[in-house]
Order: sequence, then structure tokens, then C-alpha cells
Amino acid sequence: MELPFDGAISRYFSEVAPKSVRKAIETANKDEILTKSYPYREEIKKKAYEDHLEALQIQLVRMQADLKASGKRLIVVFEGRDAAGKGGTIDAVRMNLNPRVCTVAALTKPSDREAAQWYFQRYVDWLPAKGEMVLFDRSWYNRAMIEHVFGFCTPSQREHFFRQLPDFEHMLVDEGIVLRKIWLEVGRAEQLNRFLAREKDPLKQWKLSSIDVDGLGKWDEYTAAIEETMERSNFDFAPWTVILSDDKKRARIAAIQTILHAMDYSGKDSALIGEPDSAICGEPDLRKGRE
Repeated sequence: MELPFDGAISRYFSEVAPKSVRKAIETANKDEILTKSYPYREEIKKKAYEDHLEALQIQLVRMQADLKASGKRLIVVFEGRDAAGKGGTIDAVRMNLNPRVCTVAALTKPSDREAAQWYFQRYVDWLPAKGEMVLFDRSWYNRAMIEHVFGFCTPSQREHFFRQLPDFEHMLVDEGIVLRKIWLEVGRAEQLNRFLAREKDPLKQWKLSSIDVDGLGKWDEYTAAIEETMERSNFDFAPWTVILSDDKKRARIAAIQTILHAMDYSGKDSALIGEPDSAICGEPDLRKGRE
């Protein structure tokens, strides 16, 4: 079978990846969590996940109905390491929601005209009107991390972004929009293992990009950019919620709980929703010191 990018991910695994990462992948059992610092050794059981997810889906539909009736607005920013599970988590959030109410914004590389605009401008076009929610599959934080790591922006452009960022997000909140920022964090071995699985699966190869391949050797650069960004953008009025996503199912549950607790809505059942698992969901410090 022909592999995308001429098998670059497999080559990285066999020739370049740190020995500890290779060993973790080679010796792991099928359902074993590869990140040693992750608080659980195995994934959540399928039935427990599905039962909780079904209950949360009903709450999401109630929240959507209240949003539409009341004119409230919600933005959820999903950021995270490559292969951390952003797409799957977003799919779990919107699976039973009306696409006219819940929109996913997954912006591609900016056009020449967009690149010549104010940096935040193309994101403004996707902000919710009354009664709507928007899920950003990556966001304006591209400038702080991906663009910085790959040299797609200058240091002065990045600093300009950080100067304007507090005012931009404060305006959103001041306008009455509920803003939640979720960071999905995955360990290095787990990330590479997911890339290897995508490389071999014809139905998932489309998820791979040249950025994924080129970023394999930039783990430390990403880590530094992430930590600086968290420190400079964890505002009281727009804080980050970090979710350890080595177990995708647990991460999806925690993300949905975080979103539901962000909103007041008719028919909300806080006891049924439950509190996000504090072992995998919390403030930015939760992600530090992980490999």
C-alpha cells in the first residue's frame, strides 16, 4: 500500500524518534495508555462512555434549544497538539445539534487577500449571531503557536498579536458572547502512534498534512510555544481549560461537560452532567511536565 508523504511518518518512527517513544509504542498492549504520566492505564469502558455520552447529548440539545430561544451566543475554541483529538471531540459535541445553530469553523490557509487583512478579521466573519454557537477547529491562536514554530510569521507580528489579543477576546465577552477555550493535550508517544495509525488507514490518510510530518521533530519547539501562549492568554475573563486527551473518550466527555457548565439554560441537570474529571481536566498547569 502506498503511504502518504512516502512513508515519512514510519521513517521518523524507525530512524529519528526518541528511543523512549519507540519503546513505548513497540511494547504497548492494544488498549494501553502510552503516556506514563496519564492517570489511567486503560481507556474508559465502551458502555460507560456511551451511557454518559447519551445523557450529555440530551443536555446539549436542551442547551441548543435555549440558545435559539433566548438569543444567547457561544464560542468554543478547540486547540491542541496535532492528533490530540480535536476533530473527534467536535464531532461528539455537534452530532445531534442543528447545523443552522451550531457551526464549525475550520479555516484553511489564508488567501492572499486575507493575509493582507487585520489578523483577526477573517475570524470575525465566523462569530455567532444571536441564538448561535460556533466551534472553532483551531483559531486565531495559530499565530501564537503553529505560525511561530514554522516561521510563518515574524516575531514582531506575533508580539503584535499578543498585544491585541486581550482586547479582542475582552470585546467578545463584553458583547455578551460566552467564550470557552479548550486545549487538548496528548503525550508524545500517543501522538506518534496515532499518526502511524492514520498513515496506514486509507480512510484516515486525508487527516495527515505536511505540517503534521514536518512537525514531528518539533515537539520541544511546540512545547515552548504552548507554554508561553498559555501564560500570556489565560485571562480571568477567558481562561483555558486543559484536557489530557490520551484517552479520546474521556476527553470528549470532559469537553462536553465543560461546555455545558459554561451555559445556563432551561432544563439543565447539573447532577446528571457531573463535574469534569479533575485528573484529566483543569487549568493550564495540568499539561506541564508531560512527554
